[in-house]
Amino acid sequence: MKKTGIVVASPAKKIRLRDISPDDTGEVKDKIEARERLPKLHERLAELQAALYAENKRSLLIVFQAMDTGGKDGALRSLLTGVDPAGLQVTSFKAPTSTELEHDFLWRIHAATPAKGIIGVWNRSHYEDVLIVRVHDLVKKDIWRARYEHINNFEKMLAGSGVTILKFFFHISKDEQKERLQARLDDPKKNWKFNAGDLKERKLWNDYQKAYEDAINECSTQVAPWRIVPANHKWARDVAVSEEVVKTLEAMNPQYPKADFDPKSIVIE
Repeated sequence: MKKTGIVVASPAKKIRLRDISPDDTGEVKDKIEARERLPKLHERLAELQAALYAENKRSLLIVFQAMDTGGKDGALRSLLTGVDPAGLQVTSFKAPTSTELEHDFLWRIHAATPAKGIIGVWNRSHYEDVLIVRVHDLVKKDIWRARYEHINNFEKMLAGSGVTILKFFFHISKDEQKERLQARLDDPKKNWKFNAGDLKERKLWNDYQKAYEDAINECSTQVAPWRIVPANHKWARDVAVSEEVVKTLEAMNPQYPKADFDPKSIVIE
């Protein structure tokens, strides 16, 4: 597989988002090459997912995080092309409900972890509780800072229970966000996506970048490192994510279970 520009964070080295170009496409030259590569990746992903589902011993958890307009929905649609819904669980985390707020911040998260044989995809995640709550001062600093350790322990527990974790941060520039927000205003079919609140959040761009950078550095462990995906070019983003997921599943090497009977001995009349 060609290099796609993804940067895998390491516990041993801090990353700085400003040092990673959102325009990097790695060795993927252009949109034409991306379109040629994606069908084969989707086909291979479908094969591996079928084996994982049949094996029913382990699961894969994929986490998507990004700034507003970062491309989580588009990446999700591309990645899941051709995937069997029976072996898939997609969860979009919105603002917590009153019931969820009565529990610890991981309560609703743990309930959404994928069962054995399932690929789970989270559109936003438990990381909102060290991002938006920090930027908007919804909880005290000592509370959100303590959550880094809680998250690491939670993910370590999942990994020890047979859950492989892939965490993607879609890295776009502030100029690219402006263009995508403007596109929602210019295209009547995208007007519904525009939210005036996005403009208020945009003013906090630097605060969010710092919050993401800290979350990535504090919560990149050996069992669950963050992957920073340069995402100004949607076609490069989609190839990068699909390749990482396929590569991870190939390393997991799911196997179809052997039949406990001789198929040749069965006669269907």
